[in-house]
Amino acid sequence: MENFRKVRTSEEEMPLPFPDLPPDVVEMKVKEGSKIRNLMNFAMAQMELKGRRQIVFSGCGRAVTKTITCVEIMKRKLGGLHQVTKVRYKTVLEVWENQDPLPNGPAQNLTVHKNVPSICILLSRDPLDPNQTGYQPPEPRHEAGENTSGSSTKGLKRADPIQNQPSMPHRSTGYRHLPQMH
Repeated sequence: MENFRKVRTSEEEMPLPFPDLPPDVVEMKVKEGSKIRNLMNFAMAQMELKGRRQIVFSGCGRAVTKTITCVEIMKRKLGGLHQVTKVRYKTVLEVWENQDPLPNGPAQNLTVHKNVPSICILLSRDPLDPNQTGYQPPEPRHEAGENTSGSSTKGLKRADPIQNQPSMPHRSTGYRHLPQMH
C-alpha cells in the first residue's frame, strides 16, 4: 500500500434503525474530526431552545466513542432522557490510486470495501418501549450536593501522611534508617 494514495471515501447510506421517528427528527452525524463542543452547542440548542422531544446521535468507526461521549454529556445536562442504542456495521468504500503506474499502462485504482462498527443512539424526553433491545431508562435525579460518583466517603478518615509513608531515605544521611552507633 506504500505506492497508493487514498483518493475517495464514501459511506453506505442507511436509514435510522428506529421505527416511528418524526420526519423532522434531528440526527447528529458525529465524525472522527468533529469537535464535541460544536456538536453539543447545536444539539443542546435543538433540545432546549427549539423544544425538540427526540434527537439521534450516530457515528461509525473511530467516531463511535465520541458519539457515546456526546450522549452521556447530554444525558447529564438535561436529565430524564430515555435512551435506545443500536449497534450495527456500515460499509465504507475506499478508492486508492497507484502512485507508480506502469509506464505504458493506465493508472490502476484499488477499491476496498470495509465493514466498520456503527452506533445510533436515540434520546427522548418521552417514554420509549422498555422492552426494546438497547433501551435504558432515565437515570434517577440526584439531590444538590449529593455524591454522584458512586463511591461513598462517609465514615472514612483521611490517612495521616507521615505515619503511612513508606520508609524513605533520611534527609541528612540518605540512609533509610539511621545507622546504629555501638
